[in-house]
Amino acid sequence: MSGVVVTGIRRADRADIDALASFGSATVHEAMGRTGYAGPAIRALQRDAAIAGSAITVSAAAGDNLMVHVAIEQAEEGDVIVVVPAADSAYGVIGELMATQMQTRGVRGYVTSGGVRDTAELRAMGFPVWATHVSALGTVKDTAGSVNIPVVLGAVGVRPGDVIVADDDGVAVVPLAQVAATRAAAATRAERERRNRERYRAGEISMDINELRPVLEGLGVRHLTQAEYDDDH
Repeated sequence: MSGVVVTGIRRADRADIDALASFGSATVHEAMGRTGYAGPAIRALQRDAAIAGSAITVSAAAGDNLMVHVAIEQAEEGDVIVVVPAADSAYGVIGELMATQMQTRGVRGYVTSGGVRDTAELRAMGFPVWATHVSALGTVKDTAGSVNIPVVLGAVGVRPGDVIVADDDGVAVVPLAQVAATRAAAATRAERERRNRERYRAGEISMDINELRPVLEGLGVRHLTQAEYDDDH
């Protein structure tokens, strides 16, 4: 297996990236037309972390973390390292020492469809991680892979420079070319939710705000009293 390391990747505007972090993965996913979600298998190892950053992508052999070391060298402040093993592998690909390097370089977080270890230490040092597996199983460093090429993270494709938005709800991926438009759509959605929240606090309910009664009628859903239901059954 041979590989490639792509340098000098394009990145989105930092203001757009930071705004996407403030909206969160669920709002961003909805704003993109319910796309971009990496899937429920990739979970946060900590609570209350919400980040966004440019993706440094890694395609690595199962049980081998050589290319993650290469990715750390390529990472810049504000990036998120995204690691996809070539096969599902429950190995502790990174731990405290590699995370210390990332954190020192300003990497905002680490996302993988593989595994990590030293999870207590990662939480203690405040380095955010999203992973499929937690495993003490160690890795080797003897197989070539690639850095900054397209990968598939769970249910979604990721290209280098795409924006990773990750929080307690999971991970969403915003294609680089859609970052500005997604920020605008997410802002519109967040403002609509703010207005609805105030209406709910004033006593209105979603059946009326979302105009759901005609939807039920169109689906043939009936409202029956208990007596009417008992007579039907």
